[in-house]
Amino acid sequence: MAVNKCIKYSLFLFNLLFWISGCIILGVSIYLKVSKNGNVILDQAVPFVDLLIAVGVIIMVLGFLGCCGAIKENRCMLILFFIGLLLIFILLLIAGILGAVGEKKSQVWVKESLAKMLPLRDQKPEVQTDIQKLEVEAKCCGLINGPSDWGSTVPSSCNCVDTAQVCQSAGGRQVYTTPCVTFVISFVEKHAIIALGIAFGIAVLMLFGMAFAMTLYCQIGKRDANTT
Repeated sequence: MAVNKCIKYSLFLFNLLFWISGCIILGVSIYLKVSKNGNVILDQAVPFVDLLIAVGVIIMVLGFLGCCGAIKENRCMLILFFIGLLLIFILLLIAGILGAVGEKKSQVWVKESLAKMLPLRDQKPEVQTDIQKLEVEAKCCGLINGPSDWGSTVPSSCNCVDTAQVCQSAGGRQVYTTPCVTFVISFVEKHAIIALGIAFGIAVLMLFGMAFAMTLYCQIGKRDANTT
């Protein structure tokens, strides 16, 4: 029995695109990791970059195994590729379920993560600078409790320049009342929805990849059995 050339080259093309997407994910995630524009507060609350680096590397390895297994008709590489896709598919499924049902827990986790940075006046200067940048952008003050997170010295980044926002008096001036945890939680939820959408798309592609890989694996096995 001959191996179906259509399935063989479809799997090769699929894995080539899979490998390229892994390279893109890895490159973008490394750039974000080393970028000086990153905000340490959002990094603290959304540790997605490290996960993206791991995902990029895994996709590259699996794409390579799939390409070689398809073009060389190597059953060992194909089964490793299939098992790798199956494991990632299960992990994506679990992560998707946990993400969908654990919204409240994620909010608690974000608050606990940011609470470890209090009091803000004791943080390193570069961390304080990132916090103040976040306050200006999000029109908020402090992380958990509001201006009181800064103690007696509230920075100018908290100044209430937008009168449409809720403000309060502190040190003889008007400052924002809303703590930045509200903005951070909204940021996390928005990016979590995007991540779940991407994960769902990848999971669908993985189903096709597993189907192609197992079909080719079985055809190679039947061909080898007939030749012997």
